[in-house]
Amino acid sequence: MTEHADDRTVVSEHYGRGDLAARILAALRAAGKVPDALAADDLAPVDQFHTRGKDATLELARLAGVTPEMRVLDVGGGLGGPARTLASEIGCSVEVLDVTEEFCRAGEMLTTRTGLGDLVSFRHASALDMPHSDASFDAVWMQHSSMNIADKERLFAEIQRVLRPGGHLALHEIMAGPVAPIYFPVPWARGPEINFLRPPEEVRALITGTGFEELAWMDETASALRWFRERLAAADAASGELPPLGLHLVLGADLGQMFRNLARNLQEDRAVVVQGVFERP
Repeated sequence: MTEHADDRTVVSEHYGRGDLAARILAALRAAGKVPDALAADDLAPVDQFHTRGKDATLELARLAGVTPEMRVLDVGGGLGGPARTLASEIGCSVEVLDVTEEFCRAGEMLTTRTGLGDLVSFRHASALDMPHSDASFDAVWMQHSSMNIADKERLFAEIQRVLRPGGHLALHEIMAGPVAPIYFPVPWARGPEINFLRPPEEVRALITGTGFEELAWMDETASALRWFRERLAAADAASGELPPLGLHLVLGADLGQMFRNLARNLQEDRAVVVQGVFERP
């Protein structure tokens, strides 16, 4: 199945919520932060758009061997949470590629305000037609970004193309479990129209069939489910009152239902979370 312009429009509409940058700045002020002097960690409630947050990003970075001299492409990197984490904690250069233009605009603003503009940049484009020359990057990063991409064959072919020989693909992704269907809404889709999960064994075979060599592959579902349960318990303890700064700024008022459904999907084997690292020979 191929990604069409209509799919990209629906994906952008799912994530785009008006003037996101202005709303994040207002929320930062309400949370007691100084918008002109931000640390990367100040943005964690709104830009760590994946299970287990910063811990998962740094864990994957260690597994993939990310080092300061590397040039990294973050495919579907959204507001740039993982990119700023990699830049601030490791010192590498990261380009975020995202199909949602509003994410790129807000991400650039936040990156400037964290003082990381010399290391983190943003490009509005499709992952299926990357505006980069061959062998441009030392690593390609994917953290909860493939769920909205139907044409995974073309996706991994493009990733292989832009990776230099010996470069690594690092992924931390939600994939289809053995039980179907999943419950909606979930953070990446309110319905099946832009939900393109595939089983992990199919994705794993596709990546190696594209020419990659597998270095690591592990099921992270149990730790992801624990993380979601902790977040849901904390939300219940807060009596449903939303903090000023959070993912509801991006996903809307039904964030709680999205989280509950995703936890249920993980619990009932309707979705799984996988971490992997592959090398381009």
